[in-house]
Amino acid sequence: MNIDDTALPEPADDRPFAEADLPWNHPLARALSRLGRRLKQGDRKRPWLLDSAVTAVVALLFCVPDLVHDDDGRHHGFDTQFTHLPWPGTLALQAGLVLPLLWRRRRPSLAFAVITAVFILQLALGVWLRADVAVLIALYSLVLHGELRRLPVACAVTAGALGLVAVRLPSDVHVLDALFFLFSTITAAVALGLAVRIRRGQLAVLRDRATRLEVERDQRSKLAAAAERTRVAREMHDIVGHNLSVIITLADGGAYAADLAPERGKQALLLIGDTGRQALGELRRLLGVLREQTQTPATPELSPQPGIGDIDGLCERIRAAGPHVVHRSSGEPGTLDRGVQLAVYRIVQEALTNALKHGGPETRVDLEVSVEDTLLHIDVHDTGPGTATSRSRPHDDEGHGIPGMRERAALYNGTVVAGPAPDGGWTLRATLDLTPLGGTDLAPSAAAGGAA
Repeated sequence: MNIDDTALPEPADDRPFAEADLPWNHPLARALSRLGRRLKQGDRKRPWLLDSAVTAVVALLFCVPDLVHDDDGRHHGFDTQFTHLPWPGTLALQAGLVLPLLWRRRRPSLAFAVITAVFILQLALGVWLRADVAVLIALYSLVLHGELRRLPVACAVTAGALGLVAVRLPSDVHVLDALFFLFSTITAAVALGLAVRIRRGQLAVLRDRATRLEVERDQRSKLAAAAERTRVAREMHDIVGHNLSVIITLADGGAYAADLAPERGKQALLLIGDTGRQALGELRRLLGVLREQTQTPATPELSPQPGIGDIDGLCERIRAAGPHVVHRSSGEPGTLDRGVQLAVYRIVQEALTNALKHGGPETRVDLEVSVEDTLLHIDVHDTGPGTATSRSRPHDDEGHGIPGMRERAALYNGTVVAGPAPDGGWTLRATLDLTPLGGTDLAPSAAAGGAA
């Protein structure tokens, strides 16, 4: 016989657990939680109000009945075993027991000491009062607000005093039963105080941790902003420094050739225009990523960051400014990650810019980019100005040149070494480690952002 599965009820275990079923999401629990928060807020503003309310409630529930019964002259039960003072004496003892509760949170040790002293005096007089409950309240307050190192002494004093009460009880009440009941009240007061204190400590730790996490988040945001400013400054230096060096060299050459070969001057002006437009495009691309992008049809499409394939065009622009650039490559650098290609391009750009700036338009630059296993080498050597055999060149320590190249290479566990060549001129050698991190290649977006 076939049974239609759709007719069977769904198992109770498959029913999705609703968040409203949680105990703390019950309307009554939420109402109590709101009431508790309001009480805490009011207590922070007027702490004396809660202390006064506790004292008034204890006086109303435990002091007034003793005074009323004393005035009626009726004594029932086991209280006939104790001495009954006139109402002024009873009122004085009640005041000594209840009034110290006003400072039970500010000075818990002092309040407990005063209440215990009055309680012992009362036992010495053979008097029993309902206001003796203040001893347990003072003990609870000492556990919650006082120093825990004083707790053993306080418990011992309370146990000793209540032991005297057990001895004075009528003979029909067994001493052990009385001690069990009285010591249970001490345990309950101490346990409740410890539970509340531990809970408050946990909440304080959580609040402190949340505050520290917010501070760490703000610090990470500031560090990220500082890193972004450094990245932008490095990119601006590469773009503006390189293109301005080419433009200045072309302008000087064009001014020199204007009288001798006007067509060369016109060619120099055209190259200046092309270089300036390229620099403007790179600046727009750089600044475009800093703006908030809106998904509108009018948003311009950003061109990709330059890579190793763009080094040929870079060499052509340098050649147009005068230097003779020989570019060689080996291996397959064009297949590398976009982040690595951007770092290689910027290092080569900075090296050629320095060669043009310090070597002049008559220098010869030999550029080689090679890939060997997991290492990428960049070798740049220029002959220096004219036919000079040696020269001194600043290391650009105060700018972003060589330090910027070192930072780019460091992103790939690489190094940059630059200095005068033995046969004259200047040599720069950079080495980048292409070993994948964590077993995977660097993400193009992350690597490009970091290298930039």
